[in-house]
Amino acid sequence: MSGPLLCEGRVVIVTGAGRGLGRAHALAYAAEGARVVVNDLGVGLDGTPGPDSPAARVVAEIRAAGGQAVAHGGDIATTDGAASLVRTALETYGRLDTLVNNAGFLRDRMLVNLDEDDWDAVLRVHLKGHFLPLKHAAAHWRAEAKEGRTPRARVVNTSSGAGLLGSVGQGNYSAAKAGIIGLTLVAAAELGRYGVQVNAIAPAARTRMTERTFADTMAAPGADSFDAMAPENVSPLVVWLGASASTGVTGRVFETEGGRITVMEGWRPGPTADKGARWTPSEAGDTALKLLAEAEVPGAVYGAG
Repeated sequence: MSGPLLCEGRVVIVTGAGRGLGRAHALAYAAEGARVVVNDLGVGLDGTPGPDSPAARVVAEIRAAGGQAVAHGGDIATTDGAASLVRTALETYGRLDTLVNNAGFLRDRMLVNLDEDDWDAVLRVHLKGHFLPLKHAAAHWRAEAKEGRTPRARVVNTSSGAGLLGSVGQGNYSAAKAGIIGLTLVAAAELGRYGVQVNAIAPAARTRMTERTFADTMAAPGADSFDAMAPENVSPLVVWLGASASTGVTGRVFETEGGRITVMEGWRPGPTADKGARWTPSEAGDTALKLLAEAEVPGAVYGAG
């Protein structure tokens, strides 16, 4: 006999949910009883508009399986689009419990070849596309809390190993994903008083963004082998983080891929020295070298060497 559904009665927004990780998250939430707002602008890998409606297809999948879902095709990196996203949840289902920020695309170039437009476009969709839906959802939850209806709200942001370690050829993407971690920490600290928990994941999975950039490691295995890079492997943690069962977990970053979940530990003080007075440049350099000799070696940048 199966147990109670983890997200029964909850209303969940998933951005960029037409394909890949977002689609997997939307389907997984619906399978656990959530009513899902499926957002997708329907753009190509580089952010240009596409001819189809992937959000509508995912909604159809959810409804065919007996779930409830509604499509939203607005641009969540605009104020109007983000506001209408939250409004869609409230007008359709009367509440909002969880926001999963997932939308994004790539425009990979080495730094010396990276155009300003490609920098701006990637920062816009990933970082601004996290900030604006978070801002509008948080405003709703704050108003609810002030009216005495403190929610058990959840936000799951999507960073990347590129944001934790860097990735050669992805300076714009790495900067955006690192920014998402900073935004997550601030939001967790600011919004806790309103009943909102905010966490981030750094997933590794086969999507339109990764299957070309990391073709060898993202390839699907044979039929009888565990597909470690399937996006569906990431969704169980995302569903739990978006459920009321995750009470008390906030301001954390999880790396997840295949069957592995890792709690990532961010910047912490390492070796230190204090002269109690101003260093000369030579003294500062000698001291820095001594401290580096005692410090842990940082993880390698993806694609380096």
